[in-house]
Amino acid sequence: MTTKPKKPSIPVEKQDTLRHEILALITEEALSALDISAQVGIPEKDVYDHLEHIRTALHKRGGRFLVTHPLCRRCGFVFRKRERLKKPGKCPVCSGEQIDSPLFFIG
Repeated sequence: MTTKPKKPSIPVEKQDTLRHEILALITEEALSALDISAQVGIPEKDVYDHLEHIRTALHKRGGRFLVTHPLCRRCGFVFRKRERLKKPGKCPVCSGEQIDSPLFFIG
């Protein structure tokens, strides 16, 4: 039994890097990390690494990287002093885990 040699796979041609795609998305509208991961096609936890790099790069260039504060849906607590980009695990006031994700935007 003979097998045919496999044809070499041709990589999909991409115009932009992932960070450029993310940058273009959050320039147009405020999006959560979950929304970004769905549109770009990468896991949500990888989005946070890219967002951190974008935030650092924009800070050096004088750009504005805006983040909405996460909000507890149970008691209304707003995480104003939070520096990390990831969504908090639970609320420090009511220990609720129903927390709205932060939204990211370039202003």
